[in-house]
Amino acid sequence: MKKILILIITLFSILGCNKNEIDNQINLKLAHGLSETHPVHIGMLKFMELVETKTDGDIKIQIFPNGQLGQERELIELLQAGAIDLTKASASPIEGFVKEYAIFSMPYLFDSYNHFLRVLKSPVGEEFLSMTEKNGFVGLGYFTAGTRNFYGSKPIETPEDLKGLKIRVQPSNTAIKMVEHLGGTATPLSYGELYTALQQRVVDGAENNISAITTDRHGEVSKFYSYDEHTIVPDVFFISNSTWKKLNDKQKEILKKSAEEAFDFQVALWDEMEKIQIEQAKEMNVKFVYPDKKPFQEMVQPMYEELMKNEKMASLINSIKNTN
Repeated sequence: MKKILILIITLFSILGCNKNEIDNQINLKLAHGLSETHPVHIGMLKFMELVETKTDGDIKIQIFPNGQLGQERELIELLQAGAIDLTKASASPIEGFVKEYAIFSMPYLFDSYNHFLRVLKSPVGEEFLSMTEKNGFVGLGYFTAGTRNFYGSKPIETPEDLKGLKIRVQPSNTAIKMVEHLGGTATPLSYGELYTALQQRVVDGAENNISAITTDRHGEVSKFYSYDEHTIVPDVFFISNSTWKKLNDKQKEILKKSAEEAFDFQVALWDEMEKIQIEQAKEMNVKFVYPDKKPFQEMVQPMYEELMKNEKMASLINSIKNTN
């Protein structure tokens, strides 16, 4: 069915391109798996508005939210096939394509949330965006997805509280290792299956930003949210190589600049919405825990010792740590 879907979308894309050549208008398809109320989706709406304004309507963008065309893995495959033009993916599963992306999933990589934002706008942030070109897509920019924290059926105040718990993680070897180093049992699972898995206690908990509790209603079945802030993993905004190569230099510059402006807009939006979501979570009777991070940091240090043995990884981590 996936191959059939790719074939159908590719056919429509080809037919659309023929019409575009006549109209001198470029129509781009942007697909993602998030809801229409999610801050990242709203950031994409801003990107769409900026691009259409800056190109005087010569580039139009159609957005397919809510996983209409698939979830992240399927959307990356559609992007590689040229069946869609744009998508977003969490940096964590991208390590399956480019091993250096594993760095973004390293726990306690950033000194603070502001440090994280500075890194994404720095030369090393730009370096990461170019790394996937050999895989059929390139990064246009980033969106923030906030800090990732543990939540579930019991409060996590120390690493010992994770012992014996099955914790859902993204399909990322680094995320799996992190949970294992902290004493839990990592359970990779599709995000679309997570609500039911939490409800039926297939897993005891998960780790994600606060929007999982409110926007995706996980707070209905998970009543404890522990702000340990173990990772700050960005969403990466990708465009397919085939689409990128069809654009002229001015159009590329407009898309790049629009992605940067949309990121700034979405960061401010995320900050405001996070405050609202915390209050919404409290109304759902979710209890917040603010653990001491130091014991968590100490238990994951072997992950850094292992990664720093790789010269390229060590260089990137040092560039991140030294970004002011």
